[in-house]
Amino acid sequence: MKPFFSSFHSLHSQVYHPLLPLNRRPRWARMESSPAHHRDCNKSKTKLVVIMGATGTGKSRLSIDLSTTHFPHARIINSDKMQLYNGLDITTNKIPLHERKGVLHYLLGDVYNIESDVSPSQFRSAAGLTISSIASSGNLPLLVGGSNSFIHALLVETYDPRVDDVFAAPDSVSRLLRYDCCFLWVDVAWSVLSDYLCERVDDMLESGMLEELAQFYDPTKEGIRVGLRKAIGVPEFDKYFKKYPPWESEENGTVPARCDRVRRDAYEEAVREIKDNTCRLAERQVGKIKRLREAGWEMKRIDGTATFEAMMKKKEWRGIWGKEVVEPSVKAVNRFLE
Repeated sequence: MKPFFSSFHSLHSQVYHPLLPLNRRPRWARMESSPAHHRDCNKSKTKLVVIMGATGTGKSRLSIDLSTTHFPHARIINSDKMQLYNGLDITTNKIPLHERKGVLHYLLGDVYNIESDVSPSQFRSAAGLTISSIASSGNLPLLVGGSNSFIHALLVETYDPRVDDVFAAPDSVSRLLRYDCCFLWVDVAWSVLSDYLCERVDDMLESGMLEELAQFYDPTKEGIRVGLRKAIGVPEFDKYFKKYPPWESEENGTVPARCDRVRRDAYEEAVREIKDNTCRLAERQVGKIKRLREAGWEMKRIDGTATFEAMMKKKEWRGIWGKEVVEPSVKAVNRFLE
């Protein structure tokens, strides 16, 4: 049976840094953290930076900025459930290769069995091996993604796979972690984020999302919602393609002609559903982050609202992003490592 994560066979060779001998004990695992009351319990644990936040808040952008400019030995591990799968890169918002700027990414598009669910236990095992391998090479593991149930399963000292939804079970969120973590929570005011997410769906469609979903559509898989087929966009447009199969259309799945009002209405309904479901996902993600914070996970909240306000108004936003998101993140990570 082919393993879920195909990158493990060459993982050690990928994370080896030529300037650090393999027999050197990992720098990140030795360094002590602050405040003082955490030092005794964390000093022997591997250090891990975790970037969290709702979908669309710029987690991937921040991880690249930190890795390329400030922490060149950082290696990025994906913790987004849908981005684990190979395929539907636009629909699942995988960071394009040219935007990764040479930074190594792991568990990103590594699951080829797209019709099987990856369990939290499987992710815990795969990501745990990845973190160990990165740290043993003297590099800094940086976990990035919005699937908070996977993040919890990976980080807690003891994980109980019998709990289907840890966030629905009272007192089931653990504060005992098996890594020494620096949590960066990128947050954006809901009034701004919700508008941005709707606009982002339009941008994704202009970038080829509809054509991507048209090629992915399979009428024999109708109603099957496992693996990659759970990605927002797939079920919404499956209903549209059932009425208007892409192979029977001269437009091959592209935006329907304005003169076909009925078809256009069906298309716009699918788009509305994608926007609504994306906003609901973001709300759930924020709720889970707050639950983790309430349970005792110490998070540095980074406010990206001003950046996204500027983006929505088509103004220059990069300077704001650097000052209000990147700079406080760098300070937090430096304090954590020093």
